Amino acid sequence: MISHGNEIKVFTGNSNPVLAEEICAHLNKSLGNATVTSFADGECSISVHEPVRGCDVFIVQSTCKPVNDSLMELLVMTDAMRRASAGRITAVVPYFGYARQDRKAKSRDPISAKLVANLITAAGADRVLTMDLHAAQIQGFFDIPVDNLMGAPVFAKHYIRVFGKGNEDIMVVSPDVGSTARARAFSMKLGVNMAIVDKRREKANHSEVMNIIGNVEGKTCILLDDMVDTAGSLCGAAEALVNVGGAKEVYACASHGVLSGPAIERLNNSVIKELLLLDTIPYPTDKPKCDIIRYMSVAPVFADAIERIYEEISISNLFE
Repeated sequence: MISHGNEIKVFTGNSNPVLAEEICAHLNKSLGNATVTSFADGECSISVHEPVRGCDVFIVQSTCKPVNDSLMELLVMTDAMRRASAGRITAVVPYFGYARQDRKAKSRDPISAKLVANLITAAGADRVLTMDLHAAQIQGFFDIPVDNLMGAPVFAKHYIRVFGKGNEDIMVVSPDVGSTARARAFSMKLGVNMAIVDKRREKANHSEVMNIIGNVEGKTCILLDDMVDTAGSLCGAAEALVNVGGAKEVYACASHGVLSGPAIERLNNSVIKELLLLDTIPYPTDKPKCDIIRYMSVAPVFADAIERIYEEISISNLFE
């Protein structure tokens, strides 16, 4: 491995080609010429149609649904680039799947996030560029450098434009105790106070809201989370803010819109006025339209990070 490629080349799998195209547009580059398909038996087939020898290769691939297919595309493409003598390979994973399996919650559980980290490293990646890992300690699962970008600054700029900074009628709300640190940092960016929704989770994808820590009566609340999966927690927290806490209205934002199962139905029937998502995961093609969802692009953030990685200058300001 050499420390620096001689030029930037960006490739993508099938998980989020639109985001990859937007990143290339910000870089004033054309998307790398590669074909990602499947053989008749379902095995992943990768064909790279241009030389990458000595190049700084960035593979944009969210490991979202279908998760295992997306992951294999990333691994096989990484292996192809390594065998084609790429100078340096960066796995750009806007959404890192399996991130919620980061510890043993009960006996005989796997730690799948660590396994995926091992697979990406073994495939030949030299570094990983991702956004809003579900648990920050997953960076330590890798034996290669990991840059974990933050989506909160994108949301903060938007809400400051809409509501202004230091607006006393606005309150940031953490949907659970585990997201308190993220919500606190976000509230400081907006210059407002924060509250916490305290809930008891009975089983996976189900939660029961218990009470609200903080006074949200008459306030416009902004719920901040890292992802929206089935939307049960988010919609339950929003309902509690209005019905229990007496909030005036509820907005929500999250970096990753997984939107599985009954998520769209729940969101359409919720009290949430608007849900902002980043385009780390494309809107599911098999789901009906949801009128409250609005997407914001992270292409400028990733393009900036890619340029800085290539030029070997600090990207620490992108974390803030």
